[in-house]
Amino acid sequence: MDMVIGYDSALDYWRTVGPNFLRGYEDRQTATRRARRALASSKVPRLSEGNRRPAGCALPVTALVGDASCRTSTASVVARIYPDVPERSFIDAGNGFLVSTPEFCFLQMANRLSVTQLMMLGYELCGTYILVDKGPAPRRDAPLTTVAKLRAFAEGAPNARGRKKALRALRSVLDRSASPMESVLAMLLSLPYSLGGYGLAQPSLNFRVDVPPRFRKLADRTYCACDLCWPEARLAVEYDSRLHHADPERQESDARRRSTLTSLGFTVVTVSRAQAMDSGSFNRLAHQLAKLLGKRLRYVDPGFTHTHLALRDELLEAVGMHAS
Repeated sequence: MDMVIGYDSALDYWRTVGPNFLRGYEDRQTATRRARRALASSKVPRLSEGNRRPAGCALPVTALVGDASCRTSTASVVARIYPDVPERSFIDAGNGFLVSTPEFCFLQMANRLSVTQLMMLGYELCGTYILVDKGPAPRRDAPLTTVAKLRAFAEGAPNARGRKKALRALRSVLDRSASPMESVLAMLLSLPYSLGGYGLAQPSLNFRVDVPPRFRKLADRTYCACDLCWPEARLAVEYDSRLHHADPERQESDARRRSTLTSLGFTVVTVSRAQAMDSGSFNRLAHQLAKLLGKRLRYVDPGFTHTHLALRDELLEAVGMHAS
């Protein structure tokens, strides 16, 4: 009998295998039919000898079951009841394992995470980095999904638990983030005052600015990718990670990119790690960007500052940093 994998275990799988295993429409439909048969079974899920399990999954593996009589909690498997699953919500991971798709994972995790944590998960799934407990976030070649796909999946599952929270979180998730700190910056700057953000217009992440032919003699590239960009205002924000300080070639490339963007009429604002980590410095940065965007910040203190600091703490803790 197939084992149906969900929640954290499914996320572990996708963080390990990446987008090459996403599968298409028909494959997902077939896997979901098998998952429904497994969920209708009265068999308690167990791993085979040697605890064989999908790639990346730590023990205990979280399995989905259709009835309380199938629940179990052992050192190798923890079962969660999820009797009704949406269409095209699984892929076949081989060896009798059916793993929840990234879209279904997001919906499941809405039942476990705060709205802010769920937004961060959305940024990761729709971005090109993998959030890990320790060390720099590894890169992946392409996103696992998009905001549009996450929204369409949630909207197509009207009876699913967590649907309302998932759709609420998705209003504030952006595609194409390339690092956890890009996600943090975007959220701190663009979330509404009520959630602790500065309410700026949502930026485009890793926005491509093509270099016109007449400028290419002065540039060493045909396009520039901006970490955070407001194209209409010709404003770009670049996060200067401390990791780049140990890489002279990367520093030089970033300097040339900023020079190219400036020659194309963009205002380029560089945000250091120290600015991002210090609440006072970040507040001054937010006011600077608001002025460049033609927006007047109208938050009301002390309520806003309390909410903002709580948001900062939660976001920075999620990416393994500590605010000041």
